[in-house]
Amino acid sequence: MVIVVMGVSGSGKTTVGVRLAERLGTDYADADAFHPPVNVEKMAAGIPLTDDDRAPWLRSTASWIVERGERGGVVSCSSLKRRYRDVLRTGGDVWFLHLAGPMALLTARIQARPDHFMPLSLLESQFADLEPLGAGEFGHVVPVNNPVESVVTEAVAAYRLARTDIEARRAGR
Repeated sequence: MVIVVMGVSGSGKTTVGVRLAERLGTDYADADAFHPPVNVEKMAAGIPLTDDDRAPWLRSTASWIVERGERGGVVSCSSLKRRYRDVLRTGGDVWFLHLAGPMALLTARIQARPDHFMPLSLLESQFADLEPLGAGEFGHVVPVNNPVESVVTEAVAAYRLARTDIEARRAGR
């Protein structure tokens, strides 16, 4: 199973994703690396991406999920809308870790990282687009106003519990 670390900009997807992969001893990828250059240019210019812009990026991320096969892995990907998450689920078994936090905290985090291509001006549009995990979506929400290690520890515990539940269902227990 692949863990998709989701959330708006500044929520800590990369930091948590890297630590989560290390803790679980699995592969890690940042879906930002799968964006075509034109998408990065648009975001850097403060232009929100459209669903059409995101389509090839989501397909590339889903391909990475397919490549993980039975090995599993962790990928950081904003996954703001359910239909985006539906594309990622076409890649195989996916568990979503939604990193959630208040806009004031995430604004401060974005302001502290001026070298990132995602400008603060797009945070509001990301919050507007965000569709939290809904009924039938497999995952867990963790507040990011706690220290990173606490977030990772909670995520690992929730993931292991979910995985145990899945394995029990598959075994017919």
